[in-house]
Amino acid sequence: MSDIEFLNAPLVFKMLAALALLFAVLSVTLRNVFHCALALAAMFILLSGVFVLLDADFLAVVQVLIYVGAVVILMIFAIVLTEKITSETVRQTNQLLVPGFLVCVATLAGALYVLTRVPWPSGSPAAQKETIKLVGTQLLSTHLEAFEVASVLLLAALVGAVFLGKEITRR
Repeated sequence: MSDIEFLNAPLVFKMLAALALLFAVLSVTLRNVFHCALALAAMFILLSGVFVLLDADFLAVVQVLIYVGAVVILMIFAIVLTEKITSETVRQTNQLLVPGFLVCVATLAGALYVLTRVPWPSGSPAAQKETIKLVGTQLLSTHLEAFEVASVLLLAALVGAVFLGKEITRR
């Protein structure tokens, strides 16, 4: 890492963290469920940028592929395929604001307690390994059967989703 990159990395980290926090708050406060899912996708993408800054390239790729590419897309399909999700009879708010706030405060207090009381190790970081190459080699050699079973299962889920989402008309 050059001197210029080292000086700019904290600023980029702060920007990514602030935007991720903003989109995380938006994903739970927006009233439109579809917009909440889009805000969640943006937060996951920004979080993968934080992983890139931490030289965790494999985690960044997995973050985008699994969370944005699978989980959020599945949520968007469920929202789009659900009929009458925004009708007048569906209540999109609840009465758990105070308990939710208390749980958030307790979680924040616990996290701050751990951050201030635990002695964190300081020293040079461990040498980086080629994690993507190692995982790819293991996945396509030692664990090939599990990889193939997962791909067939995902294909079956995709075909089932298309079948259920398609309007069946009787002639």
